[in-house]
Amino acid sequence: MNTHHAKPSLFIIEDDFKLRSMLCDYFITQGFQVTCIDNGTDAPDAILISQPELVLLDLMLPGQDGLSVCRQIREGYKGKVLMLTASDDDFDHVAALEIGADDFVTKPIKPRVLLARIRMLLRRQPIESEVENTLNVGELKLNRLRKACTLHEKSVSLTDGEFDLLWILASHPEQPLSREWLTKTLRGIDYDGTDRTIDNRIVTLRKKLDDTTTPPQKIVTIRGKGYLFIPDAWEQK
Repeated sequence: MNTHHAKPSLFIIEDDFKLRSMLCDYFITQGFQVTCIDNGTDAPDAILISQPELVLLDLMLPGQDGLSVCRQIREGYKGKVLMLTASDDDFDHVAALEIGADDFVTKPIKPRVLLARIRMLLRRQPIESEVENTLNVGELKLNRLRKACTLHEKSVSLTDGEFDLLWILASHPEQPLSREWLTKTLRGIDYDGTDRTIDNRIVTLRKKLDDTTTPPQKIVTIRGKGYLFIPDAWEQK
C-alpha cells in the first residue's frame, strides 16, 4: 500500500443525476476523493473553501452556468478546471478557455477518455515542466520545448506551425476540433470561412507522419465537425 500519495480530490459539478452518479462511482474506483454538487449556486464557495485538485464542471447548470462558476473561482482557485459541454459550438469552448478553464470534454463522455484527460491535467504541474512539455502516444513522441517529433524512433521534421497543430490535436484525443477553434487557438484570429492554413497543415502532417491511407487513420476528418486525433492508430502495427 503506497501511503505517500493522498488521493487526488475531485469535485464533480453536474446536475444530471445519472451521469453524476456514474462519474462519482467511476472516479472513486480510480482512487479519487470525490465530492459532487448538483448546481451552480453552491459550487463556487465549496470549491474556493476546499481547493480540490481538479473540478469537473458542467457547462449547463441550474442556478448559474459553468462559465459563471469558472469566472467566479478563477482568481482564488489554484487547481484545474475541466469543462463538460454538450455543445459543439466553438464559442463555448473558446469562451471557456478564455475565462480560465484548463480543458474541455464534449458529451457523450467515455469515462476512460475523461480519466486520461484528468490525469494529463493533474500531471501538468509547473515543477514537472519536462512532463508538461512531452507527449507520447503509441509510437509518436513530441517534445514541445524543442518542437521535436519522432515516429517509430525516427525524427520527423516539422515547421513550428505543423508541430503546434499536431500538439493540440494529440492533447485532445478522440475530440473533434473545428477549423474555427484551431484557427483561434493556434493563430489568435477568427476563422473567416475560406482560410486553408489549417487544412494545408493537416495534409502535410499526414504525409510526413505516414497517414496516407484513404481515408486517413491517424488524423481523421469528421464532416462538418473538424479533425479528430485517434490515439490507437499510433500504436505499433
